[in-house]
Amino acid sequence: MSMFFDVLSAINNPDSSANVPQLASIMNSVQSLTTNRGMQPNQVQSMVSIVGNMIRPVLKQQQTTIGTGRLENLISQVVASGASGSSLTSLLSPQLMQQISETVTKQTGMSPNLVQSALPTVVSAVLGMLQMGAPQTGAWGNSNPLLNSFLDSDGDGDTDLGDVMKFANRFLNPNVA
Repeated sequence: MSMFFDVLSAINNPDSSANVPQLASIMNSVQSLTTNRGMQPNQVQSMVSIVGNMIRPVLKQQQTTIGTGRLENLISQVVASGASGSSLTSLLSPQLMQQISETVTKQTGMSPNLVQSALPTVVSAVLGMLQMGAPQTGAWGNSNPLLNSFLDSDGDGDTDLGDVMKFANRFLNPNVA
């Protein structure tokens, strides 16, 4: 849950580009998978968790290789393109996307076609969530504390992006069970 508090902190930070409509947009894209693709909410949450867990080491490696600033720029480009095309492959290899798809299929029992069709939406949502901590344009010298929190996770299981999405949904829709 601590990462969800990081999301709320980003929303409340005037130097951050995060805002409630941005969070709502991310959540709407994820929730569209239940209505447009017939997925169950728990399947979507599991998929988000798996994607987050599988891209964390890749993003950590890229942060080490290209630096935090360039990584933040790559994430921004992928989010702006809707997690498609060459911007996505510059961040996550096709081989990794295939591994993610196979892992989600194996762990959730969803069909491979359903997983592959939903994967770009989930990846875009995950990266969009991580980008929410990015500083406002022109706020030089600031890095993204939300991304840093995600990448610095010590692997103790407290940074589950599926849970972050669940809490975000409750935050945006407090009257829904």
